[in-house]
Amino acid sequence: MALLRIGWTLLVLALAAGCAAEGESLERLRREGVIRIGYAVEAPYAFLSPQGRVTGEAPEVARAVVERLGIGRVEWRQAEFSRLLDELDEGRVDMLAAGMFITPERAARVLFSEPTFHVRQALLVPRGNPLDLHSYGQAAAKGARMAVLGGSVEERLLRELYASPERLIVVPDAVTGLVAVESGQADGLALSSPTVRWMSGQDQLGRTETAEPFEQEPGIADRLGFGAFVFRKSFPALRAACNAELARFIGSPEHRALVAPFGFTESELPGGVRTSQILER
Repeated sequence: MALLRIGWTLLVLALAAGCAAEGESLERLRREGVIRIGYAVEAPYAFLSPQGRVTGEAPEVARAVVERLGIGRVEWRQAEFSRLLDELDEGRVDMLAAGMFITPERAARVLFSEPTFHVRQALLVPRGNPLDLHSYGQAAAKGARMAVLGGSVEERLLRELYASPERLIVVPDAVTGLVAVESGQADGLALSSPTVRWMSGQDQLGRTETAEPFEQEPGIADRLGFGAFVFRKSFPALRAACNAELARFIGSPEHRALVAPFGFTESELPGGVRTSQILER
């Protein structure tokens, strides 16, 4: 019995030490006055301005939240999107602000904040929309060659819809996909709606246009396209503090004005949906 009591005591002490370390992660950041935030270049979610400032929907919202947490400075760390979770796991950054979508696969590895946005899908087609495409389902039914960003929600969705995945052209970024459509290599480019608005506002559509009207696939909007900040599993205190600030900030007039220049409208607000609900769907 004595050995059992000692074992339980050690376990309780270990758990208490772990909880203390978790809380200290936030206090350490406040004390040091700097937080390292990882991002990948993918406008309008995160990118560099011509003046070299890290900006976009995710960095600007992150700045607002970090300021409210009492952390004076952000140290930005850029990486390829596919490397961001590794950068977090390996301790080179404290959180990610990259417009990363909440998925069960990622949630098995990291902690997500509550959603900061909810985007719908959109479609760029050659001017005149020669194949008369108005949904991803139509594109799949007609066997259209569709360009998709590697690792995107749109790629995942189209792979579910297409019986012949070889009709999908995986591209590294929106500009490459746009060139594929303009050159005739692809019949359309699947993107999120803020990305299309951003490209249109930057006069980047070239010889393409937005497919209008565009119909979402049934049930898709309820389970895909929710973006959030990302934290290591060992940083729940930082996640909880960010969530408390996000609850007050997301949807406020200040927030809507902050993200509007990046193509995010009221329709991209996450509403009352929680991360736990998304992961259960």
